[in-house]
Amino acid sequence: MKKNYKPYLFLIPVAGTIILLDQITKAWVSSNLALGEVWSPWSWLMPYARVVHWYNTGVAFGMLQGQNWFFAILAVIIAAAIFYLYPRFSEDWWLRLALAMQFGGAVGNLIDRFKVGHVIDFISIGNFAVFNLADASITVGVFIMALSIWRQEKQESRSSSVIENEKTENPANGSMTASKK
Repeated sequence: MKKNYKPYLFLIPVAGTIILLDQITKAWVSSNLALGEVWSPWSWLMPYARVVHWYNTGVAFGMLQGQNWFFAILAVIIAAAIFYLYPRFSEDWWLRLALAMQFGGAVGNLIDRFKVGHVIDFISIGNFAVFNLADASITVGVFIMALSIWRQEKQESRSSSVIENEKTENPANGSMTASKK
């Protein structure tokens, strides 16, 4: 059976770019800041946004700490599922983008879990939890996916309404509205 590699021509560059940028930024933070050290290019920016070298053995917002191997296995399963199912979504560009972003983010954090035993986080905005580019990619991917699914359902609903209106306006199109006496 011949496999179709065409859909992956979008997934690989998008996810690869995310993984590369994620790993470069994490390497920069790890080599330039001690764990817990904070840096900001301008002092006035410090209360709003800063770079801080932090790590996470759990999931988003620091929940479920100490479960690194569980989340590593989960990330492998999720990345494998996305990779396997990705060709089935070749018609919806936005959904493909969302899945590519989620795949790239999952693999970026998975590399950390295997390489250093935890995920390296460094983006700190206001009082929000510290995160990284992979986390941001996953979050934006989920948001795009939700919008894509919502848009698709709205189009399908609109299409089915048009078909129903055509059937009631023109019974000759396939539905009978009343029997003859």
